[in-house]
Amino acid sequence: MSVDAAAQDKKVRLGILLSGRGSNFLAIEESIHAGKLPGVQIAIVISSVAEAAGIAAAAELGLPHAVLASKGRKRAEHDAEVAALLKAHGVDLVCLAGYMRLLSPEFVAAFPHRILNIHPSLLPAFPGLDAQQQAFDYGVKVTGCTVHFVDDELDHGAIILQRSIPVLDGDDAHSLAARILAEEHIAYTEAIARVVSGEYEVRGRRYVKTGSEGASHPSGHKSPAGDPGREQGSK
Repeated sequence: MSVDAAAQDKKVRLGILLSGRGSNFLAIEESIHAGKLPGVQIAIVISSVAEAAGIAAAAELGLPHAVLASKGRKRAEHDAEVAALLKAHGVDLVCLAGYMRLLSPEFVAAFPHRILNIHPSLLPAFPGLDAQQQAFDYGVKVTGCTVHFVDDELDHGAIILQRSIPVLDGDDAHSLAARILAEEHIAYTEAIARVVSGEYEVRGRRYVKTGSEGASHPSGHKSPAGDPGREQGSK
């Protein structure tokens, strides 16, 4: 997602990482097909699990795809192989779609502010596995999903957007998860569009729009289209 690519009117190339059914991957692909993400294409889909339904779906759609099985592999070694394959396919933005691997610091550093994840809770509440069950068991009245940049910590990076839903009296953990998933499919497309626009900055932990719809920054800075935004106040 370089400035040069934007200037030459090239498409922003997504790399999808998954380990399961890939419903968020399919929602992204549907959004691209429907014209909701103009100038974006899926460059490759990579699964860490050979039997994942998501990789079978990628094959059926005729998308470039690969299985890089992670079982029994050292994290750094596996991540290096995945990163190399993403770069070989010219990937600009990495989207985790049910990718059940904690990324190494080296992988994150290879794609700074170019890795997105979606989590089925309103972070920082209920990070980690089974977030929907965690929320249900805790008795919260509102939950939802979060799309965020990936950093070296679990479910921790700067939040791009969140969508919320009420927890209904008739809900159980399964019905709640299904309603959150419907919001995820909307949120991921919106988050990708925001990042691809380049019209934002990350100030500390805050994602801030800098385009016409966002608040003005005192410096008047506006990220060029296709640029991943400027990070300010990072450690």
